[in-house]
Amino acid sequence: MLGIDRAKLGYWARLRLVSPRARWGTKFYSFSDLVALEAIRKITEHRVPVRRLQRALAAFELAVGSPAPTLASLRLSSNGTEVVVRAAEPESRPIEPLTGQYVFDFDSAALIRGGDSARAGERLNNVRAMASYTAEYWFEIGMTCDAVQDTLPQAAEAYSKAVTMAPEWVEARINYGTTLYQLERMDEARKEFTIAVTLDPRNALAQFNLGCVLEHDGETQLAITHLREAVELAPQMADAHLNLALAYEKVGRKHESTRHLSFYLRYDPNGPWADFARTRLASQRPPGSDSDKLTPFRRVR
Repeated sequence: MLGIDRAKLGYWARLRLVSPRARWGTKFYSFSDLVALEAIRKITEHRVPVRRLQRALAAFELAVGSPAPTLASLRLSSNGTEVVVRAAEPESRPIEPLTGQYVFDFDSAALIRGGDSARAGERLNNVRAMASYTAEYWFEIGMTCDAVQDTLPQAAEAYSKAVTMAPEWVEARINYGTTLYQLERMDEARKEFTIAVTLDPRNALAQFNLGCVLEHDGETQLAITHLREAVELAPQMADAHLNLALAYEKVGRKHESTRHLSFYLRYDPNGPWADFARTRLASQRPPGSDSDKLTPFRRVR
């Protein structure tokens, strides 16, 4: 409806900018959520990374001394670098939360609080647009580019810049590794997933992707270790159950394979691999060429 792809929707939800209700693998957005999504979309069109928006909202809470209202009830503005937050009440004043300063309303250009208006205007006019050079900016460029096969090289370059600037950013490592895998740069993909798991052993997505690349490299037993960790951390991750089932099948552990095929169907009964899983359960075929079919790597959404 709003023209926002699933990857961005998922990423914004992970940052808790929106909180859709989830049931049986489907997310439901309320009208307030849609209003919030439109506000975020407009802010990002000004090249403001959403992680900066997240930090601004957290700072806004500190500035007003109470939990921030829902995103849908706030007015957000940006000049491409700063994020200005204003409550919906008519008497509210726009504030740039990260500095704590009241500022011009970017929408009306009216001075909100007393002081030297010329100096305030000069401050806003002279702000340098540094968003282009942040890790968050490159991450979002990567998310845009990795949605299309033809722009995967550009996505890899963007993610590379992001992890260089923010080496401990696990989500950027995961997406970089996924893009490298799609480009068939397997050794580099494995390296990124390994770093991600080292940085955050409890990240189910990092464990899942590392398990997938290990399975691709023929290290099935080690792949099982990481895939099993993924399903323990996130039991609802259907793809991890399916890949774990196929890995168990390869090493002859049919009982475990059957159990995780069943889990896959429980969590994603209408998923792209549902018919495959049902056929596997019904026939109990020995490992063959179909056993090598693994679900695609997953990036942060």
